Amino acid sequence: MDNVDKYSVSQYSVKSLLGYIEAGDIAIPEIQRPFVWNATQVRDLIDSLYNGYPTGYLIIWQNPDVKLKNGKSAVGKKILIDGQQRVTAIMTAISGVKILTENYSEKCIRIAFNPLAQPGEDRFAVTTPAHEKSSFWIPDISEVFKPGFQSWTFMPKYMAANPEADPNVVGEALQRLTSITACQIGTIALDPSLDISEVTEIFVRINSQGKRLNESDFAMSKIAADEEHGGNTLRKAIDYFCHLAIDPAFYTKLSTTDEKFMQSVYAPKLAWLQNDYDDIYDPDYNDMLRVSFMHMFTRGRLGQLVSLLSGRDFETRTYKEEIEADSFDKLSTGVINFMNEYNFKNFVLAIRSAGFISPKLLRSKMTVDFCYTLYLILQRSGEVPKTEIKRCVQKWFVLSTLTGRYVGSPETQMDRDLREIAAKGFIQFLQENEKAYLSDAFWKVRLVQSLETSSISSPFYNTYVAAQNFFGDKSLFSNSSKVYDLVAVTGDVHHIFPKKYLQDNGYNDKNLYNQVANYAYLDTVVNIAVGKKEPKEYFSEAFEGCDGNQTIGTITNKDDLWENLATNCIPQEVVNMTYENYVDFLRKRRVLMAQKIRDYYEAL
Repeated sequence: MDNVDKYSVSQYSVKSLLGYIEAGDIAIPEIQRPFVWNATQVRDLIDSLYNGYPTGYLIIWQNPDVKLKNGKSAVGKKILIDGQQRVTAIMTAISGVKILTENYSEKCIRIAFNPLAQPGEDRFAVTTPAHEKSSFWIPDISEVFKPGFQSWTFMPKYMAANPEADPNVVGEALQRLTSITACQIGTIALDPSLDISEVTEIFVRINSQGKRLNESDFAMSKIAADEEHGGNTLRKAIDYFCHLAIDPAFYTKLSTTDEKFMQSVYAPKLAWLQNDYDDIYDPDYNDMLRVSFMHMFTRGRLGQLVSLLSGRDFETRTYKEEIEADSFDKLSTGVINFMNEYNFKNFVLAIRSAGFISPKLLRSKMTVDFCYTLYLILQRSGEVPKTEIKRCVQKWFVLSTLTGRYVGSPETQMDRDLREIAAKGFIQFLQENEKAYLSDAFWKVRLVQSLETSSISSPFYNTYVAAQNFFGDKSLFSNSSKVYDLVAVTGDVHHIFPKKYLQDNGYNDKNLYNQVANYAYLDTVVNIAVGKKEPKEYFSEAFEGCDGNQTIGTITNKDDLWENLATNCIPQEVVNMTYENYVDFLRKRRVLMAQKIRDYYEAL
């Protein structure tokens, strides 16, 4: 396909563009979502149009024509996929259309106009009470663009309020303002036969800001523009769920401001979020779409969802009404499954009870998404008893985290995994992957090497911390304080070989003194008592304190203290170690940490 065939470039006047949108010929999906521009950006856009400055291209994607059951074809709807904020800004400033604010309140952004502005003075401003009281400011330009506006009745009133003004200056400025609707805006229309990957690539090449739309953005645009299959309501359900997951108090506002949505099938499915304050997994629309799609369609490439929602038959490469309708129905079911309180809470419980008790321990959203997908698949398939689903999900989550399974090219891997699970069943699939990736060599060599890092967000270190949480390990030098509690709140991560001590003895590379194998959780009081002492000194002090007058921690029995060291993967030789033994300490501790992770995985 030549570039000429991939897209066409044309010009629309502002008036024509607004007319097409009002008539429904061009859908603007973002009008349903909170407007992210601030009022000053709206003012600047109107000022640019007034002065004839370029405002960038709009990008329109036309859905493919769909073959109806009666043999006829329905013309695909045009969807605005880039430029929504600009068009919405024009709609609210010129047409007086209400937009949604960040808290889902409706309001107009009013722009004031000063016909008498001199060079260097503002001609446009976001309307304030001062503009409303002023005689020379027109407080709301949308009044000028209303069909009933007559300049010959406006001018006498304006001149009477501003007798010293030059009527020619006022008239010229007013005419220039109203001519904004004749301003031409460049529009790029993408061919409906383009593959989603091509649409994405063209978008990136054209868009001067370099913003990359992903498959979720296209899918959400497609869903929001659909009215026949309830896509516009489905889009709201996804947005509302994501917003409520972060702000449960929003439910009170939602229940009183969107009556139509509250009567939908989705409303009762998300009502439980009004009392949920768990932040382990706060999904965004990418997560919801991906999980809902994957577990219902057994596919991992989200770009295929857009094609299916357009009615694509992958075998005949045509677009059919029945495929479109079935795809919307399956996606709706998938979203409801995702939102289901029992499903969501039990999945989060599986992750939390595996020791991943804090969002900071979860660094790969893709891994979380796939594991929720797996949970929903196992719930539907009945392959394993309900009581075993949690354990299966936990094992796969840890395996995937340790092997970085969904880090590089995640969609390709997800698609392959979904097909294999469907073909073999999950148990066989799990066993094959354990044999392939979790060999003795992995536990004793690769994992030990992977723990040689200074990244506190390392998936290997996070899994080690999760293992400590899972086993209920007590923090270093404590007979009561658990690692779990310190991770959940604000516990200190202590340098076993104190940072200042190492720096004073020539270890100035932070990638060395901040090795994760040099970290252990302990409470603040103990951390202060240790200070910058060398390990040989403060570990000996802790053991001596077991005979009475303990100053390092709360353990008063030597056997318990040795067990505490083992629990925290501290090699026993530490009681005689100085800075000269630091590298050897790290090497030995990594081996112990890797063994704890292995014990943890096998205990799941």
